[in-house]
This record gives sequence, C-alpha cells and structure tokens, in this order.
Amino acid sequence: GQVSVTVPGPGAQPRVRRAWRTQLEFITPFQLYFNPDLIFRKFQIWRLITNFLFFGPLGFSFFFNMIFLYRYCRMLEEGSFRGRTADFVFMFLFGGFLMTLFGLFASLFFLGQAFTIMLVYVWSRRNPYIRMNFFGLLNFQAPFLPWVLMGFSLLLGNSIIIDLLGIAVGHIYYFLEDVFPNQPGGKKLLLTPSFLKMVFDTPEEDPNYNPLPEDRPEHLPRDQDQNEQQHPQ
Repeated sequence: GQVSVTVPGPGAQPRVRRAWRTQLEFITPFQLYFNPDLIFRKFQIWRLITNFLFFGPLGFSFFFNMIFLYRYCRMLEEGSFRGRTADFVFMFLFGGFLMTLFGLFASLFFLGQAFTIMLVYVWSRRNPYIRMNFFGLLNFQAPFLPWVLMGFSLLLGNSIIIDLLGIAVGHIYYFLEDVFPNQPGGKKLLLTPSFLKMVFDTPEEDPNYNPLPEDRPEHLPRDQDQNEQQHPQ
C-alpha cells in the first residue's frame, strides 16, 4: 500500500497537508517526498530527486539550510573541486545514491538536509585547520562543524537521524576519496565515469596539435597576409 506522511487519527492528514503545503500552493510535499512504493510501482521517478529539494516551509530552518547549502557547495566547487566539475557532480551522485539506499530501509521522507550535512562534512575534513565561530558562542576547528550543526538541530527539537546520515555518507566519500588511496596498498576506488568528464570537463588541448590555416582564419601566416595586402583580388 501507499506510504503516507500522516499522524494518527482520521482527521490528521488534511491538517498535515495544509501545514506542509508549499508556499505558492502549486504542489504539496505529498507529491515530492521519498516513497519507494510509488517510485517502483507507480513509476513516479521524480521522487528520487524531489525529496532532496524540499526543506520545509519558509522559516528559520529553511533559510538555515539554504545558507549552508549555498555556502559550502560554493566553497567546495571553488576550492578542492576547482577545474574538476565532473568529479564534483560524481560526488553528488554518489552521495545521493547512498542516501537513497538508506532511505529505502529507514522510512525517511526528505533527504535534503542530509545532503547539506554531507557537503559540510567533506569541506570540513578537507580544511581541518580553519577556525570556526558559531553565532559568536562557540569557537572550534572546522572538522567539528557537522557535529555542532547536529547538536543545534537537536536543540531545535529535530530528529538527528538525518544529520547522522549526512555525516556517515560524507565520511564514506571522504575516506574512499582522500584517505584510503593514500594508505599502504590502497587505491582509488571512486572513479568518475568518462561520460561525465566528456559532458562537464573541458577537454585538454594537445600541445603538439597545429591547426590548418583555414581552421584559424584569425591567425593567418604573416607572408600570406602580406601577399593578400600587396595583390588584392
């Protein structure tokens, strides 16, 4: 049967639907949440993606997630993934796959916050010496940031399962990408598929390639250019 996001009681679902309705009221979270039954039996494949895109109604938690998602996604892209767009996209796909796999067994409905925590975790482990300040109250090294966010989420009364999932997936990626290949006998296990590199990365230019004159009309040979000036047709 269909998995419903409801609370007990015959009249609960309409109240939850009204409370969770998206701000513009075009769609509701019931059309977006992760539901394996609807995905595999009703072929509502979009739920594999949309469950990562919903962060709750407009409010403190929503803006908090948006700020952290933008900030750490940008810092990763401009930092350790500079010039490696395909590897960056592959990290997204790898993390999303693991979270979806876990969501099949844990009855999780929205995974966007876990994805944000994964990005924060990877960035923090790659920048271990940066000092952080949290709302002017706490000072700590960057690797502690995911745990501070989890504690803050707990103070807000949220479940920490999503945060723990993001930390776990971020650690798996970091270990396979940055730690294990540098161990004795280790090797790189996460290999970005070549088709992603073809789509997202600029192909490297062959330094020995000498294009034909007709392929580079803006760079005519000097003697040919002078010839055309002396003997115009």
